[in-house]
Amino acid sequence: MKRSRTKQAQRSSRQARIRARIVGTSERPRLTVFRSNTGLFIQLIDDARGVTLVSVHSKGVKANAEGLAGKIAVAFTVGKELAEKAKAQGVTEVVFDRAGFRYHGRVKAVADGARAGGLVF
Repeated sequence: MKRSRTKQAQRSSRQARIRARIVGTSERPRLTVFRSNTGLFIQLIDDARGVTLVSVHSKGVKANAEGLAGKIAVAFTVGKELAEKAKAQGVTEVVFDRAGFRYHGRVKAVADGARAGGLVF
């Protein structure tokens, strides 16, 4: 009988499949998203040097996005905040890494917030 895999194992294999194609450079770093039940962690990573350039956590961020509610509004705000920090460091273009999560809800809101902040995907 075939044993079913856990959701975490399925996400891990999706993440590996995505990371095989996506690489961040110093000119165009990788914007990666980690979504937990309580928080949201996003980073800009230069894979060539193995360095995190900018990171933002949703803890303590107030939701100020119009028309959105709850965690999605916080995700939009966090994406916008990351874009501001990235622009301060001279980064304008990124590669988006959804890390095995579906591109909807909070993950999509982070991408929309980063685009609203001026980052180009």
